[in-house]
Amino acid sequence: MKRLAVYCGSATPQDPIYIETARHVGRTLATRGIGVVYGGGRLGLMGAVADSALDAGGEVIGVIPDALVGTEVAHRGCTELHVVSGMHERKTMFTDLSDGFLTIPGGVGTMDELWEAISWAQLGYHAKPVGLLNAAGFYNDLIAFNRRMIEVGFIRPAHAGIMIVDAGIDELLDKMAAYQPHEPIFAMKADDL
Repeated sequence: MKRLAVYCGSATPQDPIYIETARHVGRTLATRGIGVVYGGGRLGLMGAVADSALDAGGEVIGVIPDALVGTEVAHRGCTELHVVSGMHERKTMFTDLSDGFLTIPGGVGTMDELWEAISWAQLGYHAKPVGLLNAAGFYNDLIAFNRRMIEVGFIRPAHAGIMIVDAGIDELLDKMAAYQPHEPIFAMKADDL
């Protein structure tokens, strides 16, 4: 994995564990020689990932919608900063520029990005690993919900392992590097669906 799209919040929650996690992720990726592709912001966890990766000598590529550039949230210190027309173009560029997806704590936008990465993997639009860092148990309920979707049958057995989960960034990155793509829906026959 040469680059990972990192999905996370642009907010800074009161509990310092979240900003510390973001900084640790940025440093770890840079130390491992993995570039960061992210939302291009300088605020919150986004900014912490970017700043920490840059401080550790890493590559950071920001992709930000033009509407957010004008609000002065763009991170002008990125290795590259791409300004795009909207969110759809942004997420397509994330997919094109990265070798996988890493989600750390965040809000609604982060969830949108995570579920799209999983959905696109199920369908066959990409065959890249989708990692979820369950820092401080933040995603416990989401992991349980994903498990419930598998148990009920809304996620096929062939796709049950697409979301790769760990509480530690090093362990998660190792799991992501070992990821073997699953059979996509596009390759399945109607009887298998």
